[in-house]
Amino acid sequence: MERFEYTAAPENEGERLDKALAGVCGQLSRSALQELIEAGRVLRNGKPADKKEKLKAGDVLQVEIPDAAPAEAVPQNIPLPIVYEDEHLLVVNKPKGMVVHPAPGNPDGTMVNALLYHCGSRLSSIGGVIRPGIVHRIDKDTSGLLVVAKDDETHRALSEKMSRHDIFREYHAVVYGNLKEDSGFVEASIGRDKNDRKKMAVTDQNAKYAYTEWRVLERFGNFTYIACRLKTGRTHQIRVHMASIGHPLAGDPVYGPRSCITELHGQCLHAKMLGFEHPATGQWMEFDSDLPPYFEKYLQKLRKGRG
Repeated sequence: MERFEYTAAPENEGERLDKALAGVCGQLSRSALQELIEAGRVLRNGKPADKKEKLKAGDVLQVEIPDAAPAEAVPQNIPLPIVYEDEHLLVVNKPKGMVVHPAPGNPDGTMVNALLYHCGSRLSSIGGVIRPGIVHRIDKDTSGLLVVAKDDETHRALSEKMSRHDIFREYHAVVYGNLKEDSGFVEASIGRDKNDRKKMAVTDQNAKYAYTEWRVLERFGNFTYIACRLKTGRTHQIRVHMASIGHPLAGDPVYGPRSCITELHGQCLHAKMLGFEHPATGQWMEFDSDLPPYFEKYLQKLRKGRG
């Protein structure tokens, strides 16, 4: 059961309840929200809401989203680059274009399907039948390193390290423009974009704290090759933060300019380094993955001045 809370903003004044919620509750359509309202699963200031009600600024809305009956993920023999494995965990170098776990529109062909084939039942059950072993995720069109838990104890330990920011993660990216400084950071909360529920945005409304540190690796005039280290792990964090300071990621069809660089097939972003203390042994482990071919090819193009 998932619970979602939203405080109506001044711009929601006089707006229908379902319309306002659809703008911030990204995973639900207006028709789905209307069904939840009729089922009494939406409260307005602590009382069951009426879908015909008009909102007032400051109204507190609470939405209770029942768990869907998931279709169980099935094992599939899909190539999966595994860079480390022991009895407790794996580290995977996810290819660009691969979805991490099954979801509407991507029922199979995911990293989870490949993991089930490779590991069988030797995966943590905490994520349920759709996300077994999954401790953290990266976007479909982001490549790079992920740690996967084989048992529940390891999963809980890694999740706790993640919440305490004890897992080291460094991403490499190419962004538009020439950053003025050689290094810097973006410290800005991230939440749903009020104008487009499928996007995230820097906002103070129903947002979570987010911090991204960046440094320049190479300059190309109109583009810059950077490394980003995450203190937090919000949805689309690097993409949103860099776009918020005027330097969206090259190839990003969501947060970049309309004239997207289609040859990249999505954002130029790679989870290059991953480090953590092994939950069972206490040993510090650090992994560094090579840039994927598409990324290297684009850097070579920029170096030749054809970006």
